[in-house]
Amino acid sequence: MKETFAIVAAIMAVIGNLPYLLDVFRKKIRPHPYTWLVWSIVSGVTFFGQLAKGAGVGVIPTAAAEIFTIIIFFFSLRYGFRDIQKKDTLFLIIALLGLVPWALTKDPTISVIIVVSIDFVAFIPTIRKTYLKPKSENAILYSMNVTRHTLTLFSLEAYNIVTTLHSIVMIILNTIMSYIILRNKKRS
Repeated sequence: MKETFAIVAAIMAVIGNLPYLLDVFRKKIRPHPYTWLVWSIVSGVTFFGQLAKGAGVGVIPTAAAEIFTIIIFFFSLRYGFRDIQKKDTLFLIIALLGLVPWALTKDPTISVIIVVSIDFVAFIPTIRKTYLKPKSENAILYSMNVTRHTLTLFSLEAYNIVTTLHSIVMIILNTIMSYIILRNKKRS
């Protein structure tokens, strides 16, 4: 049963990310490059942390999403949002520093807590951008992420801070993003 949840969650990662990526190509969406780089780092740390802490098949959706996150980051460099703030650079530097504890302690727990906290903070530039320019984002990705992360929680073979924290925080943040996008579209 866990395999089914993992496969469905991975499929949802593809379904949620493909339209987003196509909208980036069509210049309908302008992703924030720093946010997507931070998300790439966080997802990578989470993926390797989940592997190390026994998530089992629960890493499949994280891996599928990580592939798209990296692809979207690279395309955000060309097609993305250009109004980079100094705060955004600070979030990026802090995210990179989140890798240090794992390297020093050889335990992913502290690093996952740090990078997920940074992920939470790094979401702020995208929330700010979306609030100011609601048409710069698409609710499909974020609403699919809510469902995907919920299914990911059900697919985990081990439950601990490293394997669950990222999905729990992502459910909350993606729900907020979906709400902002849909609320602002109703206003338009």
